[in-house]
This record gives sequence, structure tokens and C-alpha cells, in this order.
Amino acid sequence: MKFYRSVIKAMKETTWPTRKEAFNDTSTVILTSVLFAIFFAIVDFAVQWALKFLV
Repeated sequence: MKFYRSVIKAMKETTWPTRKEAFNDTSTVILTSVLFAIFFAIVDFAVQWALKFLV
């Protein structure tokens, strides 16, 4: 029971993000993911193009 009491105590002390903060953080993650996907797609196409000339 000590474990459950400590979990409840920790949850009460936790500060949760506001709706605006959660939206901003989620937007940042999505934007970063899209930018990385575009970057890796460009690198992939460049490597494929370069390999065409070597083979």
C-alpha cells in the first residue's frame, strides 16, 4: 500500500501542461518529424541517383 500512496502523492504534485503548452509542444514534434522526413527523402533520392551512375 505504501507504493500506491506514494504514486498518488506524486500525481498530486505533478503539474500538467496547459492546453496551449500541449498544443505548442505537439506542433513542434509534428513539424520536426515532417522536416526530418523531407530531409531523409532528399538524401535517399540523392543516394539512389548517385548509385545509378555507379552501377
